[in-house]
Amino acid sequence: MNQKNIDIVKSTAPVLAEHGKAITTCFYQQMFTNHPELLNVFNHANQKTGRQQTALANTIYAAAQHIDQLEVLIPVVKQIAHKHRSLGVTAEQYPIVGKYLLLAIKEVLGDAATDEIINAWAEAYQAIANVFIQVEEEMYHETENQAGGWRYFKTLRVMKKVRESSEVISFYLQPEAGEHLPPFIPGQYISVRVAIPGNDHLHIRQYSLSNAPGEEFYRISVKREDCPEKGLVSNFLHDSVEVGMSIEISAPAGEFVLKPENEHPLVLISAGVGITPLMSMLKSSKLAGKAREITFIHAAKNSENHLFHEEVEAIALSHPMQYLTAYSEPTEQDIKDGRCNKEGFIDREWLKEHANSKEAQYYLCGGPSFMKTMYQHLIDNQIPASNIHYEFFGPAMEIA
Repeated sequence: MNQKNIDIVKSTAPVLAEHGKAITTCFYQQMFTNHPELLNVFNHANQKTGRQQTALANTIYAAAQHIDQLEVLIPVVKQIAHKHRSLGVTAEQYPIVGKYLLLAIKEVLGDAATDEIINAWAEAYQAIANVFIQVEEEMYHETENQAGGWRYFKTLRVMKKVRESSEVISFYLQPEAGEHLPPFIPGQYISVRVAIPGNDHLHIRQYSLSNAPGEEFYRISVKREDCPEKGLVSNFLHDSVEVGMSIEISAPAGEFVLKPENEHPLVLISAGVGITPLMSMLKSSKLAGKAREITFIHAAKNSENHLFHEEVEAIALSHPMQYLTAYSEPTEQDIKDGRCNKEGFIDREWLKEHANSKEAQYYLCGGPSFMKTMYQHLIDNQIPASNIHYEFFGPAMEIA
C-alpha cells in the first residue's frame, strides 16, 4: 500500500470502529441475501446473538491500526485461520466478503465514505485478505499431507455413544477399517458438518476433542442446549445420530493447546462443558509420564451436571494430583457424599488458596462470564497474564 492510503485507513479506523456493529450487521445481511450458499459455512446462531458481528468489527479495527505492519497481527490471524480452515473457507470466498464489506461501509457511512476512502479500504482489505489466504493455504497443505490427513471434510462412523451427564453425550468417531486418524494436540477441536432435515443449508459447529491423542478414535462430548437455534446441531446429534451412522468432520484445528515441553506446574480450570479440551490436556499429561504438578478445578451446578468426575477421579488416584470441585447448587446428596470441595461459585480467595503458583501455566475454559471472572481472579492474585491461556467457544471475545 502507498503511504497516502495507509494514512487514510488509519485516520478513518476510529470512525469505522464507532459504527463497526452497524457495518458488519449490514455486511452479513447483504452478503447472505446475494450469496446464500455461504450460509453453509457461517454459524447462524452466532449471527443472531451478534457475537460474530462484534468479532468481525474488532478484527477489522485491529487490522486497520496495524495496516503498515501486518506481521503484528499474525498470532490473531493464525487463531482465526484455524477456525476458517476447520470450516472449509476457500480463497475464492474472500473477494465476495470484500465486495459486501465495502458496500456496507458505504451504506452505513453515506457521503462520509468518499471514493478516496473506499479505494483505500479496498486496498487494505486485499492486503489483509492475502495474509489470511496465505496462512490458511499453508494450514490446508499441512493438514492434507500429514499421515491420515485430508483437506476439507471427511466422513467418520459413530462407533459408540455414551451419556456423560444429564446434558452431555460423548460420541466416539472412527474412520473406515484400515484408515488412520491424524494426530492432534490436546486442546484442539474438530468441526462437525451436518444436513438437518427441514433446513435448507448445511450447519457446522466446533467441538473440542475430549480424549488424549494416540487413540484410533476421536471423542467429542456434546451438550444439549435449551435454545433451539443455539442447539440446532447439538440437539440433532443427541436425538438423531446413532451408533453406526456417519458424520462429516474436519481435521483437528485450534491454537488453545497444551505445551508439552513446559514442565512448570499445570492448573486446569473449567466450568460445565468447558471441561472437554482440558480433559484431553489432563489425560495426555498423565500419559506422558512426567512428574508435573497438576491441579484440576472444575465448576458445575451439581453432580447431575458434572462431566467426567469418575474419569478424573480415577486419574487422580493413579497419578497424584490435586482435584477440586465447586458446585453452585449442590444437592443434599452431594453435600452428604462430600462430592464438592466448595459450595457456591469460585471466588478469588478460594482460588488463591488452591492455585496460586506464579510459575504455573493456567488453562481456562467455560462460558464467557466464568472465563472473565476466573481470568480477573488470577490477575488480582498476581498471576502473570502470560501464564494464563484461554479459549471462548464461538467467536473471540474480550476477556478483560
